[in-house]
Amino acid sequence: MAPKPLILAVETSGRLGSVAIAIGEEILGETQFSGPMRHSSELFPAIHGLLRRFSQKPKEIEQTYISVGPGSFTGLRIAVALAKTMHLANAVKVVAVDTLDIIAANATEFIQEKKTNIHKFATVLDAKRGQFYIAAYQKEETRLEKNLPNCLMTASQFLDRFAGNTEPLWLLGEGLVYHTDDFKAENIHFLDKNYWNPRAAKVHSLGWELALKGKFADPVTLQPNYLLRPEAEEKRKSQA
Repeated sequence: MAPKPLILAVETSGRLGSVAIAIGEEILGETQFSGPMRHSSELFPAIHGLLRRFSQKPKEIEQTYISVGPGSFTGLRIAVALAKTMHLANAVKVVAVDTLDIIAANATEFIQEKKTNIHKFATVLDAKRGQFYIAAYQKEETRLEKNLPNCLMTASQFLDRFAGNTEPLWLLGEGLVYHTDDFKAENIHFLDKNYWNPRAAKVHSLGWELALKGKFADPVTLQPNYLLRPEAEEKRKSQA
């Protein structure tokens, strides 16, 4: 049996970045950055710190899993650039993991830890300009079924679609940090705040499932999944 690969998982799509290393499905360690939006200054020290801690070398990394968006435009570019560089340097295989799916994996952890029955939930990220990146999920036994693909909505559009449902819908995600009140309605509930942030450990667990299926990204054509163009690009387009 071939040895399992050394994996680097990177989460820089949100406010609080983190990295993790693993061998196959087993997480060795995870490091969260010291504060919000510290991606560019702490990414490489965190990676090297974890590798030293577990006596691994950068050249031994065979796969890297990144949170590919939607999310912070700068953070997503950092992760994509890292993955491309690692591929060019050492032929590292890349798995691109959907950020909203990563946050949704926190809900599964919540259900297990709290021993509760939550069947429907949605992930919410702030897309600025009054819009939010949203995806909705339903728990089916041991797996999650994504019944609303990633989309852009205003809070009022979301409530028009979901607030009237009879079954409770639970929300999580960094988009709620400053906008919880915008989503309050009957049958809408909120998971504890410590489940709102995407984490590198979840990037790894979802990335490993994709890797086992051979779903590796093409590093040459890999791009962040913005859903919405960066604001600077929008301004240039409007001025053209």
